[in-house]
Amino acid sequence: MVADAEATLKRLREEAGKRELESLLSGEADGNDAYLEVHAGAGGTEAQDWAEMLLRMYTRWAEQHGYKVEWLEESPGEEAGIKSATLQISGENAYGWLKTESGVHRLVRISPFDANARRHTSFASVWVYPVVDEKIEVTVEDKYLRVDTYRSQGAGGQHVNKTDSAVRLTYLPPGFETPVVVACQSERSQHQNRHHAMAMLKARLYEIELKKREAATEAMNAAKTDIGWGHQIRSYVLQPYQIVKDLRTGVETSQSDKVLDGDLDPFLQASLAQRIKGADAAAAEAGKN
Repeated sequence: MVADAEATLKRLREEAGKRELESLLSGEADGNDAYLEVHAGAGGTEAQDWAEMLLRMYTRWAEQHGYKVEWLEESPGEEAGIKSATLQISGENAYGWLKTESGVHRLVRISPFDANARRHTSFASVWVYPVVDEKIEVTVEDKYLRVDTYRSQGAGGQHVNKTDSAVRLTYLPPGFETPVVVACQSERSQHQNRHHAMAMLKARLYEIELKKREAATEAMNAAKTDIGWGHQIRSYVLQPYQIVKDLRTGVETSQSDKVLDGDLDPFLQASLAQRIKGADAAAAEAGKN
């Protein structure tokens, strides 16, 4: 009897956990694949090295969850790290899990590039938006679109060639304060890169529309503020002590090495739960009025 009761309780807990997870990943585009961009903030080599560390963190998280990671664009730093990079992360609910990671991430550490071993603070921004399929119609008007081609700048290997095959799209329609810019250089063919870049552009435009319709999300302009103090969503401190703290939810851990190796689930779950609660509160308030 006791064993049966324990088994029943276990099943109930598993079912409750499943339903809670489903509620966290119930957004319109949560089941889609995701594009993830990382951009170094001001600070030269320090910030560029930090941007590459973040890129590795998300790559490790994706691999641990069985997601496919495809490299789309990279602009390397002058001495180390990256200025920017874009990945496509493919798998069930990839966008749903990662959508709250957009924002500025702050690193505090003893700089490996400082001969005097001083402590430095670096910033990098992350931007996540859903891959859209053919069922979702997004219109791009050619008169507001600029197409630039350039030579790939990656670290080497199959991604780099000697022709101007990389493509950058800049889109600035009426009503947009800043242009939407995407780039792709993963293919050797300019035509293929343009095709991928157009898919990314439509995904960005779709994500913008999603944010307009989601009352609990931050306004688009807030997400495009300077990469620096006052705009960060998470702080990673490696010296003089170790702590990673999410400034939105308060979730923190002293195991910074595990976080930087892809152990992000506690942060993702907490930020998703907070967003759901915020949306519910906004809906309840709207119902009163």
